[in-house]
Amino acid sequence: MKVLQEVWRTKLNERKKSYTFRRLKAESTNIDFYSNDYLGIAKSPRFEARLLNELAQWPQTVTGSTGSRLISGNTSQTEDIESFIALKHQVEAALLFSSGYTANLALFSCLLTRNDTYIIDEFVHRSIVDGCQLSQATKWKFRHNDLQHLEQLLSRTKGNVIVVVESLYSVDGDFAPLGELVNLTQRFNAELIVDESHSIGVFGNGILAQKRLYNQVLAYTISYGKAMGVHGGVVLGSSILKTYLINFASPFIFATAPPLGQVIAIKAAYCYLENHPELMLKLHQNIQFFRSFNIHALSEDGSPIQLIQIPCPESVLALTSTLAKKGITVYPLFSPTVPKGKERIRVCLHSFNLQEEITLLCNTVKNYEYIT
Repeated sequence: MKVLQEVWRTKLNERKKSYTFRRLKAESTNIDFYSNDYLGIAKSPRFEARLLNELAQWPQTVTGSTGSRLISGNTSQTEDIESFIALKHQVEAALLFSSGYTANLALFSCLLTRNDTYIIDEFVHRSIVDGCQLSQATKWKFRHNDLQHLEQLLSRTKGNVIVVVESLYSVDGDFAPLGELVNLTQRFNAELIVDESHSIGVFGNGILAQKRLYNQVLAYTISYGKAMGVHGGVVLGSSILKTYLINFASPFIFATAPPLGQVIAIKAAYCYLENHPELMLKLHQNIQFFRSFNIHALSEDGSPIQLIQIPCPESVLALTSTLAKKGITVYPLFSPTVPKGKERIRVCLHSFNLQEEITLLCNTVKNYEYIT
């Protein structure tokens, strides 16, 4: 036991030296430039009141679901809401999970066999990586958004092939070239799966819907814990995909079902978003105002995630500390989350951020060395 604890202690000390040590922190009361609550729904008194009123009609929904959905945890209301979600996204079927992480874990763990291949963008979320690692399939990574590298890998594959990307990446705040990816995968008879977790809400029902590409992919996943302001995840695709996951996805089969209250909250978030288009409009106005300061280095226009690249980790820490003293919270990114030498500050913009707050943030950053 003591020997094992010493191994842990050594690894933890290594994390501290490399600025990657993680610790739990109390909720910040500073100006929010770090959360994924892009539209402010999670902290909206109006949405809270609407949701509480709805849940009050079904008091039993706030307690546990009593078992997996294959035993005692399924309800007709859950199935109705899955049909509602599928209709919203113009797909045949939707399958809900307790989180976006679990949805990806379930999906990628069971789709392919040892004779098949996953090819994933190097910047996809860890949940996708972990799901692929649970599979017996071969796993390859292609350089971020590098279609030429992806094409080289596709030309070497055998068996069934699935390419996996995110429509909007949280590492660089940029977008996947979805149209080109659809054409490339179809040329090689490969399938494409897209994680829309950072796009849902920010771009209505997602970028696939905006580009009318939802019927050109094998499946896509969503996390509701970001712009939608609630909790849970979903896999969207064909009816046979849903049936396959129910039969072969261990994280679905063996996990306790999400409580019905969580499922009702997801539907309420869709309805609230549809009735408040001004939230999306205000968010994109704030994005444009931030970009007018020209301190972004990597992120694309229209993204609520804007990265400020700083030359060294010590400067990242210093800037983060200075901003905190001015009542602003941002999120610093260090190696190995990002490549060594490309440390950065991630700024998440929201519909509720004031222009005065954005100005204070940007003017503070301009006192430091940053890469444009």
